[in-house]
Amino acid sequence: MGEVKVDDDSILKSFLAEVGEVERDNEVVRILSCFKLNPFEHLNLSFDSSTDDVKRQYRKISLMVHPDKCKHPQAQEAFGALAKAQQLLLNDQERDYILTQVHAAKEELRMKRKKQLKKDTASKIKSLVDEGKHEHIYEQSEEFQKELKLKVREILTDQEWRRRKMAMRISEEEGRLKKDEAEQKEMWKKKREHEEQWEGTREKRVSSWRDFQKSGKKAKKGETRPPKLKTEDPNKSYVQRPVKKG
Repeated sequence: MGEVKVDDDSILKSFLAEVGEVERDNEVVRILSCFKLNPFEHLNLSFDSSTDDVKRQYRKISLMVHPDKCKHPQAQEAFGALAKAQQLLLNDQERDYILTQVHAAKEELRMKRKKQLKKDTASKIKSLVDEGKHEHIYEQSEEFQKELKLKVREILTDQEWRRRKMAMRISEEEGRLKKDEAEQKEMWKKKREHEEQWEGTREKRVSSWRDFQKSGKKAKKGETRPPKLKTEDPNKSYVQRPVKKG
């Protein structure tokens, strides 16, 4: 029985293909696990990245997770999230908003560190000696970048919650105004219908009043009216009979 010859190149290509597919799947998982409000995370970029960096990184990662090249069942979703992240960071207004929150996060962390340095005399002296150089190096450290990433998440979440609450209030107010407007329209509609009905019966009412006035002024011919009563005694009513003279 002959020995089967194994092609090393084929094994290597197969292995690389498998590794490539695993990397694609991992990238899909990474993108979908990113904080949804931070497009820098989706593109795996630092906060000081330029727009050119954004475009280059998007092209690189999008080729990895493109649904035509990646077999992961959520590749389409990851590709869409990546495209949205690029769109946000290339929009000046959206980018400025996010960077404003990043700046706020940095300021909070700097204030926190200053408080810590006041408690730690050795660190305080070291900081003064380095004249700020130490702090600059610290902000480039992995530790600070992790804290910054978490703080940015916190601030963006808070801002988004405030935005949604405001949107809810605006929506509720708009709903109330629409309801009031509808009730007002309905009231005026009923009033107008009533006026139209009243005006429609005007001739009939005028005619009835005229008939009443005619019938109430004179008695009909041949009709005897009762004699008028005179009252001498306030407690007794009677008909005064004519008194014969002499």
